[in-house]
This record gives sequence, structure tokens and C-alpha cells, in this order.
Amino acid sequence: MNEIQFMGYSAKHTEDFEYEFSENHDFYLFILTNTPAYFLIDGTLHEYPAHSAILYAPGQKIYYRACGTEYRNDWLRFITDETFVTKFPVLGVPFTVGDPEYCHNLIKLLTWESSFTSLNSEIIISNLLRVLFLKLNEDSTRHEPTIHAGSLLNLRKQIYNSPQLAWNISHMAERLHLSTGYLQLLYKNMFGISCMEDVIEGRIRMAKDQLMYTVKTIGEISEYCGYNNVEHFCRQFRQVCGCTPNQFRRAISPAPLTNEKPFHQTIAGIDAHSLD
Repeated sequence: MNEIQFMGYSAKHTEDFEYEFSENHDFYLFILTNTPAYFLIDGTLHEYPAHSAILYAPGQKIYYRACGTEYRNDWLRFITDETFVTKFPVLGVPFTVGDPEYCHNLIKLLTWESSFTSLNSEIIISNLLRVLFLKLNEDSTRHEPTIHAGSLLNLRKQIYNSPQLAWNISHMAERLHLSTGYLQLLYKNMFGISCMEDVIEGRIRMAKDQLMYTVKTIGEISEYCGYNNVEHFCRQFRQVCGCTPNQFRRAISPAPLTNEKPFHQTIAGIDAHSLD
């Protein structure tokens, strides 16, 4: 059983915003911050970076506030008996979310579905909650490099936005003022994937777009995605996708091919790639 009482996304609050609720409540409250925020943990205020999440259980004291600047968050107040929530491993303590955009989009879908009820709304809401909290479960159980969390999140965002750049561990470590070994340890602990594996995934995702929606040659796509060697690109593509770029292009459904910028499909206004 799931009962969503109130929820919202991209909510904006003034710099003096604060929220407090005593222990006398029977609901769960989930918060995903878009900006830094203070949370009261064991009687002490702690500052947490943007893209932190916290799940308050029924009966837990709730207190959080802005950090002196505009505060933004996604939030969900609900009642449930689903075990993926009731057995959630971390309650009342913030943790860093590895893919905040993914979770943000799920909350948007939950908001829309709970606002416009349909015959299958209850099932859809249950499934969306399940996906959200299974995803969060992965983040909550990772070792938390709190001090460097903000810098690591920014680095990952830059990798996602521009995977074609000449990324390497030494350059990344220099930007974050860390040793290469320590950066790799922190990054893997926080996101469950290495820095360069993230780069590769981003490049292959970009290559798929190019193969589906342009008539560029394999060599042109290879260069566009940041590869200096076509053979290396094809070998890496096969390792990730299980087929060559040409085989991938032939296997996809027929679609209009142009030399224009790739078209990104949307689902209910959300970039489909952000839901991958």
C-alpha cells in the first residue's frame, strides 16, 4: 500500500528557509537536494553538498534548512508498507546520490502520476517508487567520501556532458588536487564505476546517437566521440555493446538519417537519455 500525501520537484526556497517536524508523525519524508543544505543529525547541524538525499522514517525528528543561499529540492511525503522503503538501510542520515538527474526524473513522473489518477495509477506509482528506492539503495550503501563529494559530482557531470574530451586520470586528479590513486578510490567508492569507465560509457552513448540519427561514417563518428583511432573505437564499442558499430546501425529500426544534430526523443517531456 502506498499513499502519497504531498510531493514536489525543483521547489525553490529563500535563503532563510528551514523545516522542522517533531517525532510525532506517521509518514516517510524523502528529500533530494539540488543545492547545499544543513541537516540536524544527532543534535548537531551538518552541511551536506547538493545532490544529497535523506529518508526520514515515521517517528524521526526532521530538521533541515538552507545554507544562506537559495535552497532547492525535490521531496516526497508518503505512507507505505513496501519493504524496499521500510527496510531501507540508511534512515535519517544524508547520503550522496550518484545519478541525481535520474532520481529527479523519477520524482517528476511520480508527481505527474499522483496528480492525474488513472486505472493503473496505483501500480505505476508502486513501480516508480520501487525503481527510485532500489536506485537509492545502491548509493546509500557505498562508502561516503563526504569531503570531496561535491567535487566528484561536478567531475562526473562534466564527464557526462563532454565525454569526447581528452580525459585522463592525471588531468582529473590535478583538477581536484588529489593523487591519481586516491581519486580513483574515491570515485569508485562513490559511484561504483571508475573514472575512465564513465568516460567510455559516455562516448559509447554518444556514438549510438550518431549511428542512429546521422549519416556520418564510422571514422567521422569515432573522431566526433573523442577517439584518435578507428580500430580502438570499434573494439571498445564491441566490448560494451556486443556488436560492431556497423552491426548496431544495421540492427536499429529504420529512421530518417540527416547530417543535423542528433534528435533526442522525449518521454512526457523528459529527455529519454536521462532515463537510461
